[in-house]
Amino acid sequence: MHEDLKNNPTHHKVFGVLKAVLMLVLIILLIGLTRNQFKSHAYIGRTNDSTHQITISAEGKVTAIPDIATFNIGIITENKDVAIAQKENTEKMNAIIEELKKLDVDKEDIKTTVYNIYPRYNYNQGRQTLRGYEVNQSVQVKIRDLDKVGETIGKAGDLGANNVSGLNFTIDEPETLRQQAREQALKKAKEKAESLAKVAGVKLGKLVTFSESGSPSAYPLYGLDFAESDSVGRGGGSPEIESGSLDITVTVSVSYEVL
Repeated sequence: MHEDLKNNPTHHKVFGVLKAVLMLVLIILLIGLTRNQFKSHAYIGRTNDSTHQITISAEGKVTAIPDIATFNIGIITENKDVAIAQKENTEKMNAIIEELKKLDVDKEDIKTTVYNIYPRYNYNQGRQTLRGYEVNQSVQVKIRDLDKVGETIGKAGDLGANNVSGLNFTIDEPETLRQQAREQALKKAKEKAESLAKVAGVKLGKLVTFSESGSPSAYPLYGLDFAESDSVGRGGGSPEIESGSLDITVTVSVSYEVL
């Protein structure tokens, strides 16, 4: 009887239908699993390639007054005896650092950035002879009271500094201002997108992509040309220093769906 069922055409037909149904169920299940897996990896900014979009760029800018100044104070000494050159250099720099502290500059705002010793030579008729040694020491100073910048530079000159450079005005905590510029840029971008959508006769959908770039929060502003000043490094008094202003800019690029 078992052999009869096996050779029965009706049995083969039913078995084939069941097999096809099973395969269809498996295919549907596989498609569902694949779709769920794709959704689980979706993230902000991913869009359907078939979605129509409007992409707009806009810039936000905030102008602020700097609240910090940084600059370098250097001393270069030279002597035939390296120990004497070091001693002279150290005494002058220590005196400058003590004066900085009297001007309410915190110890944490004074950082040694350069300390070098170089041999110096004279050249005569192709012959090289040792002239002595040069000691070069420099500290970076951060001034939080901008009214004292000129006085600080003047004092450094009085106490023997012969190299003052790299004056920069900056903002101690610029992120709050950067956020203001970002919000301004996003508002402008949305207004431009809405205006464009109105002209095109379409409706604006959700925000689908966002990126930004921005200018540095600080850059050099030289209120004094040290190369031409007679007041720095020669005991000539305190120069007038103007901090000016800083522009913090953020440029955004956004894309909206078009409905």
